[in-house]
Amino acid sequence: MSIVARIKALEEDKGIQYLLDAAYEILQNPIAMFDTTYALQAFTDVSTDDPLWNELIASKTFSMETQAFFANECFTEEVANTDKVVILKSDKLAYDRILGNIFSREQIKVSNIIMVGCKTPLGDEAPEAIMELADKISSIISEDEYFIAFGRASHQTIINNLLDGVIRDPLIYTPHVQIIYEGFDDYLYIAVVGVPPKENQQESLEYFYGLLMRTYPIFKFAVYGDYIIMLISSKHSQFDETMFFDMQNNPFRQHGLFAGISASFENLYELHEYYDKAVAALKKGLAGNDGRHFFYSV
Repeated sequence: MSIVARIKALEEDKGIQYLLDAAYEILQNPIAMFDTTYALQAFTDVSTDDPLWNELIASKTFSMETQAFFANECFTEEVANTDKVVILKSDKLAYDRILGNIFSREQIKVSNIIMVGCKTPLGDEAPEAIMELADKISSIISEDEYFIAFGRASHQTIINNLLDGVIRDPLIYTPHVQIIYEGFDDYLYIAVVGVPPKENQQESLEYFYGLLMRTYPIFKFAVYGDYIIMLISSKHSQFDETMFFDMQNNPFRQHGLFAGISASFENLYELHEYYDKAVAALKKGLAGNDGRHFFYSV
C-alpha cells in the first residue's frame, strides 16, 4: 500500500493526536500543528536537531525573530500563496519541510501542519500525504465550535490590528493579512456601522455584530471602538440599497442601523485611511439624514 493510501486509511474519529502520531509512523518525520497566530496545538513527541522544530515545541510558538527569518526566506510569501501544501526549502536550514493548510467549516484558514524532513528524506508522495492529512484534520474540526469561533475571531483580530497599526510590516505579516484577502477579489470597501445608543453600548455592539455576521456571512467583520466594521469585496456587493432592503428581515431597516461606506481600495495596509473616510461619511450622513441608511465617502 502506498504512503498516501495508508494516510487515507487512517480513522478520523480517533482524533487529531492519533492522526499525527499515526502519520509519523508512516512518514517517519515529526509533525506539528499550530494555529494562524503560531500557537502550538498538537505535535508528535520526537526529539530532533532542527532548531525551528525545537523552538516551536519548547516555547509553543515562533519568536518574532523566527517569523522575520520566515519572511526573509520567502516562507511567509509561499505559505500565503498556497491553497493546500507547500515545500519550504532554505540554504540556511539543514532540512526541508512541508506545510499544509487546515480550514474551518467556513473555509477560513485556522491552522497549519508542518512536517520536518529530519528523520528520513521527503519522498515524492510526501506532499500529497500531508495534503491528505490536512484534509482529514479539516474534516475533524468542521463542526468544532472552537475552530468555527476562532476563524471569525481571527478576522476581527487582524482587522483591529491593521486599524491600530500593529500589523504594519507587509513582509512579516503577509500570511495574517492573506487570511482577510481569501475569498475576496478585485476592490475592497470598508463599511462602518453605527448602532443605536444603549445603556450598555458594548453589549449592543456585540449583539448587532453577531446579527450582521449571520445575515451577511460572506463579509468579514470586527468591532472597533464604537463601530462595527464590515469588510466587503466588490465581487459581493456594490452596496445597492435596493438589494440590501429587498432582503427579508433586513437588519438595517429593522433596527435603525446606519453605515458609512468608503471608496474602493486594494491595499489592506491602507485600511485605516479608508476607515476614517467611512466614519466621516457616516457622521455627515447622520447629521443631514434624509431617511437613507447608507452614506458614501468620496
